[in-house]
Amino acid sequence: MKRLSLALLALVGSFLLSGCGGPGSGDSCDGGDYVCQDDAQALECRNGTWRPLACRGPLGCRELADSVRCDTSLNQENDGCAVAAEGKGTCSPNGNALLTCQQGVLVKTADCSSCAVQDSQAVCQP
Repeated sequence: MKRLSLALLALVGSFLLSGCGGPGSGDSCDGGDYVCQDDAQALECRNGTWRPLACRGPLGCRELADSVRCDTSLNQENDGCAVAAEGKGTCSPNGNALLTCQQGVLVKTADCSSCAVQDSQAVCQP
């Protein structure tokens, strides 16, 4: 019974701590960490400030034991993008544009008749 009580206390404590709030967009930070702000948004520590990253894809944002996963597959023009995505392209959700991560923001760099990601590279057909 004592073990059950300790396990229950630990579980309740973790729920209480999770409600205390974490970093917010614009707060200061150190390093290049990521956290999930909620199911649809991550925060990236970039240049000493937490910056929002949309996770519009069906898998959203989830924290695993050793990493944070943000599904950016449905992200849109003007959404924030991670430093790891700088200079890389992706397709707009409707497949009619090529979006490229430039200075932390997805920017439309080409109109396409169709756009598809092949082998981790966005291919835009004019």
